[in-house]
Amino acid sequence: MTTPAYTIDTLISAKAIAARVEDLAREIAAHFSDTEKLVVVGLLRGSFIFIADLVRELDLPVEVDFLEVSSYGNSTESSREVRILKDLRGEIEGRDVLVVEDIVDTGYTLHHVLEILRTRHPRRIEVCALLDKPSRREVEVKARWTGFEIPDKFVVGYGIDYAQRNRNLPYIGAVRFLN
Repeated sequence: MTTPAYTIDTLISAKAIAARVEDLAREIAAHFSDTEKLVVVGLLRGSFIFIADLVRELDLPVEVDFLEVSSYGNSTESSREVRILKDLRGEIEGRDVLVVEDIVDTGYTLHHVLEILRTRHPRRIEVCALLDKPSRREVEVKARWTGFEIPDKFVVGYGIDYAQRNRNLPYIGAVRFLN
């Protein structure tokens, strides 16, 4: 299967992302200032660059863990079937947890992940999403912290891919498919 031809238009610059990550880290650190150690759970693969930048800015003791979930495959549309491909290594019972998501779109993935994590009885669980696309929401879910609200465009860059391409872009770009 070949990917259709497309171009990428800059939606959010690398400079704007860096500034927003600093702000988010300050807000998160203030919220969790009483924590013994914050467990930061990144949702792979799209959040890996965001989580790396975010935890470097957090002025808190942190432990980083990952969940790998899939609901897109190589498509531009969610299948609405959320699969856990890699589970957490550590325990979160009684601990403060920050789930870091690249983009909240339909809400299915984040809703499913939060349901699973809540059964593990964390002390507190909050969500930080780099991007929010509320116009596409099908399941009620909200991140406590959001980097940017974006329009209904398919995006890539800063860890987010299209068919495993463009994760390495330092900015967020909107994909424009060519006819």
